[in-house]
Amino acid sequence: MLRRFGLAALLLLFSVAAKAQILNPIKWSSSVEQKNETEATLIFKPIIEKGWHIYGQVIEGDGPIPTEITFAKSNDYELLGKPKETGGHKMMDATWGFEVTYLSDGAFFSQKIKIKNQAPFQINASIGYQICDDKMCLPPDDAEFVFKINEGKTGSDAPPETSSTIDTPAPVIDTTSKTQAGLSPPDNMLDYSYLEEGCGETEGAVKDYSSLWGIFIGGMIGGLLALLTPCVFPMIPLTVSFFTKRSGNRRKGVINALIYALFIMVIYVGLGLLVTVTLGSDALNELASNAFFNLAFFFIFLIFAISFFGAFEIVLPSSWINKADQASDKGGLIGIFFMAFTLSLVSFSCTGPIIGTLLVEAAHGRSYLGPLAGMSGFALALALPFALFAAFPGWLNSLPKSGGWLNTVKVSLGFLELALAFKFLSNVDLAYHWGFLQREIFLTLWIVIFGLMGIYLLGWLKFEHDSEVQHIGIPRLLMAILTLSFTVYLVPGLWGAPLKLISGFPPPEFYREWNTGQAGDHCPHGLSCFHDYEEGMRYAKNNNKPVMVDYTGWSCVNCRKMEDNVWSDSRVLKKLREDYVLISLYVDDKTPLPADKQYVSPVTGKRIRTTGNKWSEMQAAVYHTNSQPYYVLLDPNGKLLAKPRGYTPEIEVYNRFLEEGLCRFRKRN
Repeated sequence: MLRRFGLAALLLLFSVAAKAQILNPIKWSSSVEQKNETEATLIFKPIIEKGWHIYGQVIEGDGPIPTEITFAKSNDYELLGKPKETGGHKMMDATWGFEVTYLSDGAFFSQKIKIKNQAPFQINASIGYQICDDKMCLPPDDAEFVFKINEGKTGSDAPPETSSTIDTPAPVIDTTSKTQAGLSPPDNMLDYSYLEEGCGETEGAVKDYSSLWGIFIGGMIGGLLALLTPCVFPMIPLTVSFFTKRSGNRRKGVINALIYALFIMVIYVGLGLLVTVTLGSDALNELASNAFFNLAFFFIFLIFAISFFGAFEIVLPSSWINKADQASDKGGLIGIFFMAFTLSLVSFSCTGPIIGTLLVEAAHGRSYLGPLAGMSGFALALALPFALFAAFPGWLNSLPKSGGWLNTVKVSLGFLELALAFKFLSNVDLAYHWGFLQREIFLTLWIVIFGLMGIYLLGWLKFEHDSEVQHIGIPRLLMAILTLSFTVYLVPGLWGAPLKLISGFPPPEFYREWNTGQAGDHCPHGLSCFHDYEEGMRYAKNNNKPVMVDYTGWSCVNCRKMEDNVWSDSRVLKKLREDYVLISLYVDDKTPLPADKQYVSPVTGKRIRTTGNKWSEMQAAVYHTNSQPYYVLLDPNGKLLAKPRGYTPEIEVYNRFLEEGLCRFRKRN
């Protein structure tokens, strides 16, 4: 069961690609069967594409997400019993290993009600569901419905065939004016022609390719760590010896081994390319702030950690490995390719969690090239030793022998996976303001995790598959010292130390004492800031001060890096505190908007339900971007003072950006 659950979690990780394809295999229709003045039946009918299904309302045990129907409370009606589902059928679900109820096209849900008000009224309802096919599941979604009662009667016992199809049936607020969404900036917001010269203009925001190099280097580190796992390391001498003996002469053996290494790179880079193509920048941005995915990643990384600790192994179906192994017996390039493919499958239990971590972190970097860069680094580090040892077989004698140290590497990776898991849980906690994983608690968990890792490296803590430690080698001792030193470094953070070394990973420094559930109670470095655009602009106009609009996110690592490493500079901090009105808009804030403030976006066509939806739509509508951080300098009338900037880790450049805005503001006054 644990293996099935681990495999299902891994499949969930790679089903992220489905989100980026904007699949929409389901729509809903609704109708009312009102037989008399006191009783009616509400009908919810899914219109589902062939091959897809949703699940029934009852799921026994840990399994897929069931369909859930909720109704707004009202004195106008009373529910008679629970919602019923018609047309479903039970099937064995291969992923979960037990029978579940599938509902496909033709099935429907119904709910009987008792009418208590004879005047016309409406019932608001919603359905939460998850739609899947035999290969993947899309993220959970919901549909809203409005049923009008006492406005028509029908004697039919079956749902009408001519129901109106709806995507978002709730009342739609007119949003023809951008002011409805709080969008007061002028239409020429991106027209830079009116920016006066002579203010030391900084260059426009440029692509931060340094982050891609960081992901590439991170991928190489992941590849080197994968080499040191029990699934890969023993394969190096075996594979190199196989090629040198099978090829007949050294030259041909070296060439075949080089081709083998090249195919390893092709396989892993191909995976990165697949993620890059299927995940566009918009999807990555949504992925980074999506509560469902962050919770899913928390559980996936938790499973990875438990797997590395030795509780179970995440393995691919043996049939895949057997078929790839049979194909590798063929000669020529095809045989060599399938040998590389077999290595990828056999080593999956060790490389899978590392690859999963790498792809998720690359996706959270919000760069559409991130997964490709990360997998390129991973593949290069993994394949290079095979090529080098084939070219210089004598080096094989210098390799350490396989042994218990390989399991030590694997367990150490488990501690790292566990630490990363809490980062994703923190993202959800921040977005919803739950307040259970504040900065002190997060740091305490990391202190315990890395402290235990240091103790483990010293041999004072043992796991089931560990060998008896007779003595501590120098590399292991150095790693223990490094890990315990990092643990000690974290401790002052409990009392407010900035911890710039890990900026972006823990919750923000101001997320310490969550007294109310509102995001506006705290700002970085004790700054005064607004979290409502219109309110901040009114204050700026009344006080005749320039504005910096900060499009940010609770789950945005680069936003935290800017706040910790750039905003903390005395010159920058002074300008933000004294010269500018700071408006920080969190695009992933999950605080619900009041019902009368919700509307359908004229830009995306999606329903704006939360504060974060509102600010995200504003950024996309006005500035044609959805990346964070994004900094906009405005005068009190909403006109640009400088070209907006994104992630700018160079303090001098960012400081000049703020000075440029102040210069133009003073010239206009």
